[in-house]
Amino acid sequence: MTINRENIDELNALLKVNIVKADYEEKVEKVLRDYRKKANVKGFRPGMVPIGLIRKMYGKAVKIDEINKTVSENIQKYLTDEKLDILGDPLPVEEEYEKFDFDSQDDFTFSFELGLAPSFEIKLNKKNKVTSYEIKVDDKMKNDYIDNYRRRYGQFIKADISEEKDLLKGKIEAVDEAGNPLPEGPAVEDTSLAIDFIKDPGIKELFTGKKVSDTVIFDLRKAFPNENEIAGILRTTKDSLKGIDGLFRFTINEISRFTPAEINQELFDKIYGEGSVNSEEEFNKKIEEEISLHLKQETDFKLAQDIKKLAIEKTDFQLPEAFLKKWLLKVNDKTTAEQIEKEFDTFRKDLKWQLIRNKLAKQNEIKITEEELLKEAEEITRNQFRQYGLFYATEDQVTHYAKETLKREEDARRIADKLVEDKIIALLKDTVKIETESVTVEQFNKLFE
Repeated sequence: MTINRENIDELNALLKVNIVKADYEEKVEKVLRDYRKKANVKGFRPGMVPIGLIRKMYGKAVKIDEINKTVSENIQKYLTDEKLDILGDPLPVEEEYEKFDFDSQDDFTFSFELGLAPSFEIKLNKKNKVTSYEIKVDDKMKNDYIDNYRRRYGQFIKADISEEKDLLKGKIEAVDEAGNPLPEGPAVEDTSLAIDFIKDPGIKELFTGKKVSDTVIFDLRKAFPNENEIAGILRTTKDSLKGIDGLFRFTINEISRFTPAEINQELFDKIYGEGSVNSEEEFNKKIEEEISLHLKQETDFKLAQDIKKLAIEKTDFQLPEAFLKKWLLKVNDKTTAEQIEKEFDTFRKDLKWQLIRNKLAKQNEIKITEEELLKEAEEITRNQFRQYGLFYATEDQVTHYAKETLKREEDARRIADKLVEDKIIALLKDTVKIETESVTVEQFNKLFE
């Protein structure tokens, strides 16, 4: 087998792969002999089918399969040996393939289009400026954080007189204009109704100021235009609501009022674990730390995005775009040429960043150690625990969960990619000039518009 490369231009090439019978014949015969051992053909005992019959039945398919395998393996070896950096995958010239006669032809020449990775230099320096937007912590953020914790650990208590945000439990039944139950109308003995969810102001007012055993007759669909809410109240499915209309009577059996948790030691212990926070002053300090950590993540994310954007803008190189569009269409069966064209600008930017990232990683010999992988997995685990309110998880628990995460190949690869990305961004932070600007959260959010 011989492989020759014809360079069309700096970004495109054509591979010519010449394969003769001797390159694949032995493999084809081996597969056919294996088929013969296993073939179940009427009139012949297992393993005794004539090889000529096996060749007639399976020879062409096996020949094509083995030729494709041999060509593919040798192309990969060629690309590795030649240290050829390509984009996407080699694309066969299908027009030539269709002309082959695999019944009578033994020698073939396959052609493959290649998209070549461009050569380029990364010329960022201290003359290039990027702004790091630091978000101010204000009282509203602190109060919102505290309110969220109070709601998370709050509870429902029984009330005597209903108010606008209360939850009512009781019986609901369809009634006529005179308030008499409809014999065949829907009725649920035990259901719940949130006054705050009632859309009609007049009906909402009917439900406030009530006590246990009071009744309210109301238009159900006027109160709750959303059929999902009606289905929930009637303990049925949305598909079962056809024909359900008119007046309903709700008899109140219980009034529940949500009460946020008090800011006290009990709340501190529930959030952070017993004894970790022992005063309101310490609690407020902890809240500020959590907000600052969250805001820093937002700041770092924006800075990383801006550094990537700058690197792409300042690193000038072209891509084999026609080849890439053809390749994208080939590997995405459900995608049309129009969709690829529409989304190609985003793909182009992502690919350019990937090439820049890979070049920097190679130039700076960036590697990820097992220790770094575990440390990052542990930090991801801590953040996940915080999201679920598990602030008091032990280090042993965090490490165990992190190690289990790294056993999953996809998760381990994702974490390793993030670490490489972080190191590249850190490298570029040292390369360019970072200017700091203090902004409000509203100003920061507008940067993404």
